[in-house]
Amino acid sequence: MTNVRIHKGDKVMIITGKDAGKIGKVLKVIRKHDQVLVEKANVAKRHTRANPYTRQPGGIVEKAMPVHISNVMIVCSACAEATKVGYRYVESADGKQKKVRFCKKCNEVME
Repeated sequence: MTNVRIHKGDKVMIITGKDAGKIGKVLKVIRKHDQVLVEKANVAKRHTRANPYTRQPGGIVEKAMPVHISNVMIVCSACAEATKVGYRYVESADGKQKKVRFCKKCNEVME
């Protein structure tokens, strides 16, 4: 397990694989396996059987599968490009130091 710089809700771009170039939002971070779930990326079709007790219909369901964290890059909201992320400390309004992420391309604080 490494230091995860990608958080739930971040906008990321897939950089390798069959979905290279797609941009989506992170739905879940799976720290144990260094993976993330990205909406509308790495979608697999699952055939499900109908279950009358839970009123679940049968059929083919599309399900997002996890992508390894090394295959995604954060998209900066300021410069709208896939970028690396750095950390720095910024003084907050109450005078305390706060650790924030920043874009390595445009040097803007993310969050």
